[in-house]
Parts: sequence; C-alpha cells; structure tokens
Amino acid sequence: MKLSEIIKFLNAEANFSSDVEIKHLAKIEEASDGDITFLSNPKYNKFLITTNASAILVDKNIEYKELKERKSPIILVRVDNPYIAFLRLIDIFYPSPTPLVKGIHNTAVISPDARIGENVAIGANVFIGNRCIIGKNTQIWHNTVLFDDVIVGDNTVIYSNVTVREQCRIGKNVIIHSGTVVGSDGFGFAPKPDGTYEKIPQRGIVVIEDDVEIGSNCSIDRATLGETKICRGAKLDNLIQIAHNVIVGENTVIAAQTGISGSTKIGKNCVLAGQVGLVGHIMIADRTTIAAQSGISKSITEEGKTYFGYPATEISEMRRIVAANRQLPKLLIEIEELKRKIKYLEDKLSEENK
Repeated sequence: MKLSEIIKFLNAEANFSSDVEIKHLAKIEEASDGDITFLSNPKYNKFLITTNASAILVDKNIEYKELKERKSPIILVRVDNPYIAFLRLIDIFYPSPTPLVKGIHNTAVISPDARIGENVAIGANVFIGNRCIIGKNTQIWHNTVLFDDVIVGDNTVIYSNVTVREQCRIGKNVIIHSGTVVGSDGFGFAPKPDGTYEKIPQRGIVVIEDDVEIGSNCSIDRATLGETKICRGAKLDNLIQIAHNVIVGENTVIAAQTGISGSTKIGKNCVLAGQVGLVGHIMIADRTTIAAQSGISKSITEEGKTYFGYPATEISEMRRIVAANRQLPKLLIEIEELKRKIKYLEDKLSEENK
C-alpha cells in the first residue's frame, strides 16, 4: 500500500510527501525498511533515533526532541491518536480471519423449539437447548453448548468450547472466547453442625450486556438469586473468576487471573490489573484503578483513585510506605547502634553513681 494512500485514509499529515510502498506494520524497535510503525508511549521515544521504519505514526501535537539525534530523515505521519490510527491499519494489512460459514452444520443438535435468527453460523457439534433464542448474524463455533432458555443477541460471536448454562442472557455484539463458562453454579455452601456443608441452591442467572468481550477460560458464576451482571462495554481478559451476584460496571477493564468474590459491585470505567483479588460484598467506585497483585479488603468510595498493594492502599500513601520499607534494614542497623550507645551510657552513668 502506498504511504500516500495511508495518509489519505487516516486523514493525516506528513512532514514530507513520499510514495514509498508500505509492506508491513511493525513495532518501532523491530521495524525495517518498508514498515510503518507508531509511537504513543513516551518510554519508546528513544527508538525515534534508531528505528529503521519507513514511516512512523506520531501525535500531531507533540514535538519530539529525539529526532535531533537521528542521523537520517524519517517520514512522520502526524495523527490525533497514533495508537488508534495503527489499529485501523491492522484491519487493512491483516484482515480478520475468515468467519464461520453461514448456515447450520449437519452435526449440530438444535432443539425444535429454539428460535434461530437470520444469517447465523452454527458450527460442528454445537448443542442448543430448548427454547433458546439466537439473534441474527450471530456465530456459534464448534463444540459450544447452550443449555435451555439461553438468549444470545444479534452480531455476537461465541467461539469453540464455550458453555452457557440455562437461562443466561447474552447481548448484542458480544465476543466470548474459547473455554469460557457462563452461568456455572456460584460457590455457596452452608456449614452444618456436624462439620459438613450443604450446597446452597444457585437459581439466579448471568446477564452479559451489549458490546462486552470475554477472554478464554473465564468462569462467570450464576447468581444465587437474581443476576450476576457484566455491564455494557466491559472487557475481560483470560482466566478471570467472577463469583455469584457480582456486578461489573460499564466499560470496566479486567486483566488476567483476577478474582472477584460474591456480591461485589465494580463501578464504571474501572481498571483492574492482573492477579487482583477482591473480597465479597464490597463496592468499588467509578474510575478506580487497581494495580497488579493488589488485594482489596474493603469498599472504595472515592472515585478516580489508584490503589495497589496488600492490603491495597491509595497510591500516594503506598509509595511512602514502600519507600519507608526500603529504609528498614538501614534503620534496624542504626537502632542496634543506638541501643549499644544507650547501654554504654547507662553503664557509665551507673558506675559514676556508685
């Protein structure tokens, strides 16, 4: 693709014109001649000096001092958001994999009273239970199982080996990756006097609203009563545990290996990094960020704050705690020295008073 075509497609500006042929997209540190790359994180500004890319997507509102150290000229394609512009190019240079062929595979097992929308694609060995409703233009890939009374909205993609348990509801434009289970029983057991446990019936459902994406091998438990809900626009990474009656707010992003205990409510536009753990029955305010491997043991009520550590603490305070912890070995040595000096002075004073 000609660079001039890319510039036109992105409605961008360049520091000088060129009809160089762009063959690939690449990371800035790995790019070579014929590649276009992007720069959106200041940590990578140093690669402006050394990159071999033919062109770089950069922020049109930033002047890059590193370019003064560059030995050869390079084409800068200035855009509003280099990262978003690069994503748009991915779809052009590397189109999406071929979707599942429309129609119903002859090995699929579909209940006679299920309602199947127009232009659907249902793969091999899919099972669709009684009274299920499948929206139009939806893809259900091989070996996926939908229990009775499941509803799936329009334009949704459910990849292979997904299980959606009875009565759960999935919205429009949802993507669920392989191996995920939606609607498994919540972890509820009542202790008995003899030390054994009685299973608590789990009779609620899971609701996944529109525009949600869920990674592979996630477990989203059904509510004990009522709903476990993943709200519109939320994005879940792989290997996430969502317990019974949890609510994940709109446009919240959750990274891998996070676990959210029962009845906890996550606000809108939150970010939970990898391996975060939350106890049950708490609330997390809107626009909260929780750093990786943090443990949340109580509600966060103030919006827009960042927390990390265990127990998780607001970031400015936690930085002071971490800084103080680094001083502990030195402080312990100094304390031992002070103790010796105090002992010496006490002994000396005792001798003088005899």
